[in-house]
Amino acid sequence: MKLNQVTVGCSDYAASVDFYRALGLAQIVDAPPRYARFETSSGETFSIHQVEAVAVGSTTIYFECNDLDGKIAQLRAIGIVMDSGPRDERWGWREARLRDPGGNVICLYRAGEYRRFPPWRTVAAPDFRAKQS
Repeated sequence: MKLNQVTVGCSDYAASVDFYRALGLAQIVDAPPRYARFETSSGETFSIHQVEAVAVGSTTIYFECNDLDGKIAQLRAIGIVMDSGPRDERWGWREARLRDPGGNVICLYRAGEYRRFPPWRTVAAPDFRAKQS
């Protein structure tokens, strides 16, 4: 299986569209006021859909950034407030956290090989690196 996309609820369509554009995602579908889809620089897609209420704290969205500190500086310069970080975590990632307008937690991080192949990876987990060549 391959992950196609992730969709999260939003209670304020316009604010959510502005927020994800500010993060650097490219908007590829605009169907206000109910649905928008975005694309990352590496081609994954992420969507929002209008709902009556978002269960605050029920979702955490992870976006990897090659230059995490630079991205955080850029976001702060346009007024986006971070909840934490960036900081080095004991599991080998460098992370910063914030919330979107609906209250969903966003984790911006840099993990390198630790994202998919951490030292504590289970033996049973397939290693697809050899097949990607």
